[in-house]
Amino acid sequence: MIEHPYVACLSLLQDPSEDEPNIRVILEHRFYKEKSKSVKQTCDKCSTIIWGLLQTWYTCTGCSYRCHSKCLNLITKPCVRSKVSHQAEYELSICPETGLDSQDYRCAECRVPISLRGVPSEARQCDYTGLYYCSNCHWNDQAVIPARVIHNWDFEPRKVSRCSMRYLALMVSRPVLKLREINPLLFNYVEELVEIRKLRQDILLMKPYFITCKEAMEARLLLQLQDRQHFVENDDMYSLQDLIDINAGRLSCSLTETHTLFAKHIKLDCERCQAKGFVCELCKEGDVLFPFDSHTSMCMDCSAVFHRDCYYDNSTTCPKCARLNLRKQSLLRDPSVELQA
Repeated sequence: MIEHPYVACLSLLQDPSEDEPNIRVILEHRFYKEKSKSVKQTCDKCSTIIWGLLQTWYTCTGCSYRCHSKCLNLITKPCVRSKVSHQAEYELSICPETGLDSQDYRCAECRVPISLRGVPSEARQCDYTGLYYCSNCHWNDQAVIPARVIHNWDFEPRKVSRCSMRYLALMVSRPVLKLREINPLLFNYVEELVEIRKLRQDILLMKPYFITCKEAMEARLLLQLQDRQHFVENDDMYSLQDLIDINAGRLSCSLTETHTLFAKHIKLDCERCQAKGFVCELCKEGDVLFPFDSHTSMCMDCSAVFHRDCYYDNSTTCPKCARLNLRKQSLLRDPSVELQA
C-alpha cells in the first residue's frame, strides 16, 4: 500500500515521542514544554516554523527563548537572564563597531561565516552591541537603544540581534541608569526630567511620614509605586522604561497623581501627619509648613522648614540650629560645674 504524500509529510514533522519531560535545564535556560498547539511560533535556534499541532516545543521562562524539542541539545547560547542577574548594566557607547575583521568574518553568536555582500551569509549589524550577526541570529528586530537615549534623547527603535533584544527586554525595567553621572547636561535640555526629579524628591520627603503613620501603612500608600520601587528609595536612578514613559508623557501624569494623593493624606486626611508639620520660626506666621511644599526651604543641618523667602532673606543662622547648639553647650558645661562644686 502506497502512503499518501501528505501523511508522509506529517510523519516527518511529528516528534517521535510525546512523553518528554515538562522541564529541561540547558545552559541556565529553564525550558518548559508548551501546551498550546494553535499558536504559530518560530524556533530561535533553526529559524523555522514551529508546528504546534505536530511538534513538541519549549519556551525558556527566563528569557522567552523558543525552540523545537529536537533543537534543545543544539543550543550554544546561555540564558540571557543569567547575564542580567550577574551583570545588570548597559553598553553606553553608541553602536561601538569594531569591524567584521575583528570578528574574523564570523557571526558574533554562532560563528558561521558572514559577509557584507551576503556570501556565504548576510552580515547584519546590531545597533546595541555594534557586532555583526548572521540572519539566523539577527532577525531585524527593533528596540530602543539606551546609549542613544542617554546621550541624544533619541527613542527611535534600531535593529538589534535576537540576543540583544532579549537582554534589553529583561533590562528595560531595571533602575541601573544614574543620569546625573552619565550625562548631567541632559537635565538642562529636557524639562520633563527636571519635573520628574522634583516629584521624586518630594516623594522621598513624604516617605518618613508614611512609615511612621499607622493609617498610611494600613492603606498601603507606598504601594502606589510598587512598579517603580526605586522611586521611594532614591531620586537619581532611572530605568530605561522610566525614560521611555517620560518621553511619551505618561510618567509625569501618573507621578503627579501619586504626589497629589500623598500630599492630601499628610496635609488634609491624617491628623497625626498634620501634627508633624512646621511653623516658620523666622516670621512665626502663616500656615503649617511641610518640606515638600513648593514655597518652603529646609535647613540641611536640622531639617527645620521655613518659608523660602524668609529663609533666604534671613542673615542669621537657623533658629533651631542655634537653639540646639546652646543646649549642647549647656550640657557640656554642667559636668565641669559639678566638679568645681
